[in-house]
Amino acid sequence: MHVKKGDEVVVIAGKDKGKKGRVLTAFPTDSKVLVEGVNMVKKHARPSQQNPQGGILTQEAPIHVSNVMIADPKTGAPTRVGKSILNDGKKVRIAKKSGEAIDK
Repeated sequence: MHVKKGDEVVVIAGKDKGKKGRVLTAFPTDSKVLVEGVNMVKKHARPSQQNPQGGILTQEAPIHVSNVMIADPKTGAPTRVGKSILNDGKKVRIAKKSGEAIDK
């Protein structure tokens, strides 16, 4: 997958198109990611020890990885991801638009 936990991404398709958020969790087997503040759904919760009131909760649902792109570190615009090897032999992901390294 081209995104990892902690990456800043832009949603490029769906009801939340244009929103930016941080990847909270990546699910590589399902090709989905959980993005902060994106694809919010309502969940009905019955009263429990942790939530004695119960009620309707809103939380993020996973979104398909093809609907998000990495935000360019320089401009914040969506960009494709490439790989490059630094002088010290370390392999990093780079933003195709600006050439800036995504991994620090």
